[in-house]
Amino acid sequence: MLSPESITQIDYELTKYPAEHRQAAVMSALRIAQTEKGWLSKETIAFVADYLGIPAIAALEVATFYNMYDLEPVGKYKITVCTNISCMLRDSDSIVAHLQNRLGIGFNETTSDGRFTLKEGECMGTCGGAPLLHINNIHMCENLTPARVDEILEGLE
Repeated sequence: MLSPESITQIDYELTKYPAEHRQAAVMSALRIAQTEKGWLSKETIAFVADYLGIPAIAALEVATFYNMYDLEPVGKYKITVCTNISCMLRDSDSIVAHLQNRLGIGFNETTSDGRFTLKEGECMGTCGGAPLLHINNIHMCENLTPARVDEILEGLE
């Protein structure tokens, strides 16, 4: 279900925990699986759970709790915009409106070409750089303006 490379990465994560606590690697294992597959199907989550020796529901609970995990296919670039209080006070609403207008999609939608998915995110812990967004849960972009958003999108297109 996962490539040998992903299994090797999960095995490395497992070295960080005592053998009797394999479940502690569930977040890392789900991240690795999602990186390979692009999203987490129920079958992939069940595979990860089985590999770690935990009930599938335990892995599913983690995958459904954290917004970094995608339980449906997403675009090549998943853009997650923080709309919590600090970002809202620094005008994240205008960033959201600009993204929705520019991409022609709303939250939890993907552009027809499959390139962009727009998500609303919880606080990302970088309130001093508000408003901000994440791209593919990896690249954080802070101090956004509509012009800066356009630069970021053009760099992705």
